[in-house]
Amino acid sequence: MNDRYSRQTLFAPIGEKGQRRLKKKHVLLVGAGALGTGNAESLVRGGVGKITIVDRDYVEWSNLQRQQLFVESDAIERIPKAIAAKKRLQQVNSEVEIEAHILDVGPQEFESLIENVDLIIDATDNFDIRMIINDISQKYGVPWIYGSCVGSYGISFTIIPNQTPCLHCLMETVPIGGLTCDTAGIISPAANMVVVYQTAEALKILTEDWGARREKLVSFDLWKNEESKINVSSLRKADCTSCGVHPTYPFLDYENQTKSAVLCGRDSVQIRPAKKEKRDLETIAQTLSSMGKVEQNPFLLSFTVEKKRLVLFQDGRTLIHGTKNISEAKTLYHRYLG
Repeated sequence: MNDRYSRQTLFAPIGEKGQRRLKKKHVLLVGAGALGTGNAESLVRGGVGKITIVDRDYVEWSNLQRQQLFVESDAIERIPKAIAAKKRLQQVNSEVEIEAHILDVGPQEFESLIENVDLIIDATDNFDIRMIINDISQKYGVPWIYGSCVGSYGISFTIIPNQTPCLHCLMETVPIGGLTCDTAGIISPAANMVVVYQTAEALKILTEDWGARREKLVSFDLWKNEESKINVSSLRKADCTSCGVHPTYPFLDYENQTKSAVLCGRDSVQIRPAKKEKRDLETIAQTLSSMGKVEQNPFLLSFTVEKKRLVLFQDGRTLIHGTKNISEAKTLYHRYLG
């Protein structure tokens, strides 16, 4: 056994047998921000066989405070996060196979990425993608680890098809938030703590130590010195359309996905949520006012930032002016509007 992993194999629950299992495993990592880079580095250093990294964004200066694989030159050159992460990870451990995809991932992309994947790790920043991950996980029987953080708060839960409630089951009961790092900020220890929970669970799953798996949902607030572990096993629903007796995987259906389109003849993209919802424009205006210029009337809210203008209507429909790039528009939408 390679001496590189000697301290890890000395840990009895892993040992040399577990290390050999790790080397044969393939992890799909969705997102290369704070959670993605933290998970990727830990698993690559630990000797997982293959990591596939998917991210649609590029490195910005504000990322360097907490996204540990990136350096200043990546931000200066606006290197795509997946590419910058792969470059650094290959320097960390050349034995690990690393694939990098610059993708705005959706159901079709997941269908092509999921083959031979043993575990999916959620390192995303929006629930559109998480719900797609959830349905892909259930459809193909691949475990996934949910993780989220904002401010000093974090949450994580491991979802095993046919055993645990899925994220769709939990949505109506567990408060899993709507703020983002760009509207509420974040401290790096909160992201690091979520990574700790995710990578620990990942090692258990990848070494097939199923009995050690944490069965409860965990949440914490580092600033308030609070932590809770919630038994959510009773929330699994037999009639859940994602994981129930007769699943239909609704979030893989086009009708249940956020729609986006470039407006004909205009330097603008329209984004429409999957379901109509009445947005509280007054509350959103208060949140955004410190970050850019906010104008409002009874029907819509206009927010100007980064030479872009986001116009939000009460039904959730949003126009992003100043770009024809759908990926860029989606990034701005999720960054500022959750």
